[in-house]
Amino acid sequence: MVCAWLRRAGGGRPEAVAVLLPVLVMTAVGLWGLDRGGMWRDEAVTFQVAQRSVPQIWHLLHTVDAVHGLYYLLMHPVLAVHPGEFALRLPSVCGAAAAAGGVAALGVRLCRPRVGLWAGLLYAVTPMTGHYAQEGRSYALVAAGAVGATLLLVRAARTRRAGGWWAVYGGTVAVTCLLHELAALVLLAHAGTLALARVPARVWSRWACAAGAAVVALVPLVLVSRGQSAQVAWLTPPGPGSVGRLLGAFVGPALPVAVPYLLLVALAVRPSRLRCGGLSLPAVALPLTVVPPAVLMTVSCAWPLYDERYVLYALAGAPLLAAAGVERAATLIAGARVGAGVRARTRGRVDAGLRSLSAARGARLLAGVRRRPRPRPAGATAVTLTGVLTVALAFAVQLPLMRRDRTPEHHGADDLAAVSAAARRALRPGDPVLYLPSIVRRSALAYPRGFRGVRDVALRVPGPVSGTLYGQEAGPEELRRRLDRIDRVWMVAEPFALSPSWYPRSATERVKLAVVDEEFVPREQVVREGVTLRLYARRTPPAG
Repeated sequence: MVCAWLRRAGGGRPEAVAVLLPVLVMTAVGLWGLDRGGMWRDEAVTFQVAQRSVPQIWHLLHTVDAVHGLYYLLMHPVLAVHPGEFALRLPSVCGAAAAAGGVAALGVRLCRPRVGLWAGLLYAVTPMTGHYAQEGRSYALVAAGAVGATLLLVRAARTRRAGGWWAVYGGTVAVTCLLHELAALVLLAHAGTLALARVPARVWSRWACAAGAAVVALVPLVLVSRGQSAQVAWLTPPGPGSVGRLLGAFVGPALPVAVPYLLLVALAVRPSRLRCGGLSLPAVALPLTVVPPAVLMTVSCAWPLYDERYVLYALAGAPLLAAAGVERAATLIAGARVGAGVRARTRGRVDAGLRSLSAARGARLLAGVRRRPRPRPAGATAVTLTGVLTVALAFAVQLPLMRRDRTPEHHGADDLAAVSAAARRALRPGDPVLYLPSIVRRSALAYPRGFRGVRDVALRVPGPVSGTLYGQEAGPEELRRRLDRIDRVWMVAEPFALSPSWYPRSATERVKLAVVDEEFVPREQVVREGVTLRLYARRTPPAG
């Protein structure tokens, strides 16, 4: 679609290559190590929710995770075909590839093909992009939607009769925001772009109508998700290092890459260029990179909502600015060479004038004067390849980091496959199991093979039936009666749940701790990826 649009806009083969090559590179980076296994906790939620029926998903969204509802519904048919880690992550690879192509198309549209090529490739080899391209969550798709909306903004703002383009723009923004509501901040970035471009009132009014329609479509989700705000209670206000960490994520954590990257961005962002108005590349890319993170961090100082992944889509502007910086540097170098050539041609004209003098006088004046050969300007192909090789070097520098990111242990204590494997070796069919807290049940839901045949002592109603993520557990008295009838129990627990200082809010969780501490003694334990599997035996056999 992007390539067809470029051809209609007057582009040709270089434009198509500039877009398709980043798409292919991003696809290769995304598929590299995609089948590593080891879902982490958020991926496990996607995996188990998307496999529920549509009515069960709808039931769940009324109590929890409404912000991810559209994503779960999109993943439902994907996992119906072949449930597994590869299928779970494949849509994110496609989203990242689409975003890389969109970044390249923006560079082509706003500057020239080689700028689009460099920007798209740089986006594809950024570690943060590759990380979320391999995660079974909505963030890569949100980034693709935000880039697509930005591309449509440029197209609509440059077209006089663009009613259809504005409608598509509004629809794209609405779908993107329904995938994650904090993507609505892209509208503020687009407002910044229109302000820097000094567009006429006609464009402002059409943009306002399209943006307003998208916001109206988002209102029901906002109202429902406000009632589920406890889900983000774990977030904290951004600290002094938050900006630095986000900057490192955007430009790359390796200093040999980050420092030149930032210098190129500074070269691209010229105040004089921004003051000229027009939909230039800096006017589009700078607000996209800066505005969403800045607004979210500011708001989060009072109401914590900030996390790096929530502004992944803002990353798209950074490689555009860096590529524009490379283009600016190439232009300055070429200008210097042209200046040298002009001076040489001037010297040649002086020589010719001197030769028109008398032979004797001219011979005396020309003595010792050497003519300089006219320098050949650097070829456009050489400049393009130099930029591509620079991106390849950045990829090589960051390759060790990307390799580590593709290991099952890259999420630390969140390798649920390792927990399930340990449970498979330790547990036997019929063994009673307690999960402390109940969210630890995610290991059994994501990888049920390791827990096959065990008896979940506390579970009363499974998650799909109860409209919850991890099911509804029995009340305190009912759980005591169930535990009174067993003489051994396995506890699958998070490290913090075994700490003496932990005091759970749930009465059921408190009963688990109290009964096990008072009536059972530990016999053996296995620790895997931060989760403890501990076998408890009753101090005295149960009566009767």
